[in-house]
Amino acid sequence: MSARTTLRWRLTIVYGAVAAAVGVLLLVLSVVLVRRAIDAARIPLPANFGVRLPDGRILTVDTFQDSLRKAALDSLVRQGLIVLIVVVVVGVAVAYFLAGRVLRPLQQITSTAQRLSAEQLDARIALAGPEDELKQLADTFDAMLERLQASFEAQRRFVADASHELRTPLAVMRTEVDVALADPDATSTDLRAAALVVRDATMRADRLVDSLLLLARSDQLSVDGLPLRERVELPEVCALALSAVRSEAAERGIALTSSYAPAAVLGDRGLLERLAGNLVENGVRHNVDGGWVRVDAGTVAGRARLQVMNSGPVVAAEEVPRLFEPFRRQGPGRTARRGAGLGLSIVKAVATVHGGTVVAEARPDGGLVVTVDLPCCPSPAD
Repeated sequence: MSARTTLRWRLTIVYGAVAAAVGVLLLVLSVVLVRRAIDAARIPLPANFGVRLPDGRILTVDTFQDSLRKAALDSLVRQGLIVLIVVVVVGVAVAYFLAGRVLRPLQQITSTAQRLSAEQLDARIALAGPEDELKQLADTFDAMLERLQASFEAQRRFVADASHELRTPLAVMRTEVDVALADPDATSTDLRAAALVVRDATMRADRLVDSLLLLARSDQLSVDGLPLRERVELPEVCALALSAVRSEAAERGIALTSSYAPAAVLGDRGLLERLAGNLVENGVRHNVDGGWVRVDAGTVAGRARLQVMNSGPVVAAEEVPRLFEPFRRQGPGRTARRGAGLGLSIVKAVATVHGGTVVAEARPDGGLVVTVDLPCCPSPAD
């Protein structure tokens, strides 16, 4: 017997037992009420008052009334038991039918779940009917399937993009090594040039792996929560991020400016440093020569805010939300030589882990304005 049938029969037995209990209760009440009614209608007469029967016996009125009372109660009990049996049988049949109707949405949910797999998540229950608990359950299940399908699709895209990104530096290294080995007359200068190319490709692959690991760690922390929290001053991490790109900005003539006000966050210092570092690096690398980058940190409306503005190429407004997807790059796309396209994805993941939000806006003159709002850490005096 299947689990579905077992549940249906259990409900049927419960409904049938309730019907039987109610029937027995009604029968007992009927007997009690009829007995009281007969006793109340009893005619009080002298004990020897009666009629003589043809066989010589005297039938008193009391004896006659007792006989009628007993016959009426016996008839009521017999007929009541017959009606009770009929009611229980009909009740069980009706209960079996109603249990099937009640469990039909659950059967639909079960059949939909059985059709699901990692490769086929497009099945939906789409239960019609009133807005009751089962309809809410089915709608919740459909919403969960929507999220699962989006998650699996994003995971597949992420794996495909990661494979593509890793294949590029590996192909460069393999090509350089093959060329160097195939040339018997290769000089030390040629070998050194090939080694430099291999080193650059190795560094690019290493940066990509580090970014992937950091992104995976952030995604896991969004589920498990931060194991360790400490007070982190946003101006400090912003200053570190600016110092890391100062030489690169100087080579391209990019002006770096900043404005700091007290703003503290309770969180993971390493992740917050990576968040600020990615924003500043993006501001410098996706910029124009002679451009500018401005970093502001402070408290706005009770939230710690980190804002990075930069000049650069004009970005279409509809492209801005896609920049937070993995391996999305501003400008030349996958032909870019710097970065893996994970910077803003990591920023969004780190902000989410810390209970914050990140918003990007395209500047009309070119470049972006990225704003990160995080919960403030109470001051030590508080």
